Amino acid sequence: MILIDAKNLDYQALNDLLRESKEDSTISGCLGQRFIAAGMDGRTITINGIPGNALGAYLNGADLIVNGNTQDAVGDTMNAGKIVIHGNIGDAAGYAMRGGKIFIRGNAGYRAGIHMKEYKEKVPVMIIGGCAGSFLGEYQAGGKIIVLGLNTDGRRIIGNFPCTGMHGGKMYLRGDCTALSFPHQVTARLTDEKDMEEIRDVLSEYCEIFGCDLNTVLDSPFTVVTPDSKNPYKQMYVAN
Repeated sequence: MILIDAKNLDYQALNDLLRESKEDSTISGCLGQRFIAAGMDGRTITINGIPGNALGAYLNGADLIVNGNTQDAVGDTMNAGKIVIHGNIGDAAGYAMRGGKIFIRGNAGYRAGIHMKEYKEKVPVMIIGGCAGSFLGEYQAGGKIIVLGLNTDGRRIIGNFPCTGMHGGKMYLRGDCTALSFPHQVTARLTDEKDMEEIRDVLSEYCEIFGCDLNTVLDSPFTVVTPDSKNPYKQMYVAN
C-alpha cells in the first residue's frame, strides 16, 4: 500500500506517482487534481478529498474509492473497473462509458450517462443513490442507469429532458415515474419480475458498499425506461 499526500502536488506529479507505484494507493489531501487514475488497471486507489475533472477517464480495471464529492466527467469513456463515490458527483458522469460500474451515494449533476454504450458482454452500470439533474441518459445507446431517489428531501428524482435521443440500454427509476415527461421515442412502464432480476445483483452490491438495506430499496415500485423506435431521431428532424 502506497500513501500519497497530494496537498502540494499538481495533477501530473500525482499521476506520475500512481503510475510508478503500480500498487494499491491511498491519496490524502486531494484538491482538484485532474485525470487521476486515467487508463489504469489492476489496483485499488482510495482518495480522501475532492478529485478534479475526468477522474478515472478510460479506466481499464482499477477500483477507485472517493471519500468525498467529485467534479465533472468522472469515468469518461471508462472501459472496466469500478468507481465508488461516497458523496455527490458533478456533470457528465460516465460520458461514453462502455464498461464497468459507477456507484454514487448522493446526487448527480447534468447529463449523467450521456452516450453510455455497451458491446457484447460489456454492459456498464451507473447507480445514483439520490437524484439526477437534467438530460439524464442523453443519447444513451446501452448499459443501465439506475436512480434510487434516496434521501432527496422531496426533490424530484430526475431533472428535465431525460432520455433525449436515447436509442439503447435501460434506465431504472425507483418509484412510479410513468407520469413524468419523457420524449416520444421511449417507453416508461412499471417493472416486472424479470426487469428487477436484471438489476438485483448490482443493487445488492451497491447496498453492501454504502450500508443500505436492500429490502428497503426494493420496497418500492420501479419504473423502467427503454427506447421503442429503431429511428429515434426521425421525429426530431422530420415533420410528421
